[in-house]
Amino acid sequence: MCSPGEAPPGPAPAGDLPPEWETDDERMAFLFSAFKQSREVNSTEWDSKMAFWVGLVLARGRRRGAVRTCLRELQNGFERRGSVPLGLGTVLRELLRRGKLQRESDFMASVDSSWISWGVGVFILKPLKWTLSSVLGDSKIPEEEEVLIYVELLQEKAEEVYRLYQGSALCSHPVVALSELRSLCAALCPDERTFYLLLLQLQKEKRVTILEQNGEKIVKFARGLHAKVSPMNDVDIGVYQLMQSEQLLSQKVESLSQEAEKCKEDARSACRAGKKQLALRCLKSKRRTERRIEELHSKLDAVQGILDRIYASQTDQMVFNAYQAGVGALKLSMKDVTVERAENLVDQIQELCDTQDEVAQTLAGVGINGLAEMDSEELEKELDSLLQDSSKDSSLDLPPVPQKGLSAPISDAELEAELEQLSVSAGDVAQKTPSASSEPKTALGLNL
Repeated sequence: MCSPGEAPPGPAPAGDLPPEWETDDERMAFLFSAFKQSREVNSTEWDSKMAFWVGLVLARGRRRGAVRTCLRELQNGFERRGSVPLGLGTVLRELLRRGKLQRESDFMASVDSSWISWGVGVFILKPLKWTLSSVLGDSKIPEEEEVLIYVELLQEKAEEVYRLYQGSALCSHPVVALSELRSLCAALCPDERTFYLLLLQLQKEKRVTILEQNGEKIVKFARGLHAKVSPMNDVDIGVYQLMQSEQLLSQKVESLSQEAEKCKEDARSACRAGKKQLALRCLKSKRRTERRIEELHSKLDAVQGILDRIYASQTDQMVFNAYQAGVGALKLSMKDVTVERAENLVDQIQELCDTQDEVAQTLAGVGINGLAEMDSEELEKELDSLLQDSSKDSSLDLPPVPQKGLSAPISDAELEAELEQLSVSAGDVAQKTPSASSEPKTALGLNL
């Protein structure tokens, strides 16, 4: 069977099948028929049938959440009124060619799985199937019981395992026991074989490395989502052994604590029964147990202190590597920069700025028609002064403006009358205004 230890899944639920599954018998008869030997006979029908089954096979795998399948399981899942699709083998071969499916034997052979053990049958069949698939490629139709893997689904579930570890308390330690990781992923992995396939995928992506130590498998995860895991070294093994010692000591302390509490209760019961000697023996046993607990506590503190120092040293090493990388980057970025060149560059910038300021001042000092630009406040004051002067001038008595045009001729009589009027006006002004000098003032006389 393609899923050892599991009951074969039944037909797909009606909600997971296309509408024509129950309503269009003619269409389903065509889809359940075998493929033509050559696509060139009728490429349209061939492509239509292939697209239908490819989508249905991939959707079934994703709906079930199982990364493994086989031809027999798919035939049982797509059984309709006692008939099974005759072209499923061709569909699986096409999915193998597209890389959507992969033979489980080929997948295991592509990863160093020396730590895994599924029984003699796997190790006997795996090299044979690897050789056949290498020679024939994916042109061979899979056998009914040959296990196939949904490639994309396997990658997605492996990513879920990694994120599940990162979000758990186990991620505080770089190394974890395989049994603890299996318990953590129990809900995600329905069977142990799927769990191993997910670990193989993570190992293929270089995100985990697995080592068998004293009959127990331990797993080391990469630190970071996009980091690559480093090989298992003596430090990792030492940390794992310290972690195991810490766990055993904690369990022993818990057990002794319960024993001391039981001795205390026995002493109380003996006191109530009037058995003084028995009560004393129970109290002595309690004291001895408490001293052992204190000794174990001191040892546990020592182990935890060593672990803390190891983690601190790893952090210091990480910071040191970061500083070293930063120094290298600074050296590269500052390779062509010196203090002298920087000072020269600053001097050039200052000279250019000074020149720009002088040019700007020169351009700003040139006004229209050679007039310099004046301050706005000064212009306002000058405007006010002009307005005041104009108001004063408007109050003076001025002679009436002539009503005749300039082009009209003026007679001699009009000129003599105007001259006489001006002479009289000038004489009146001279009499009203005293003279500041000793010379007498005379009226204006003109001989025309």
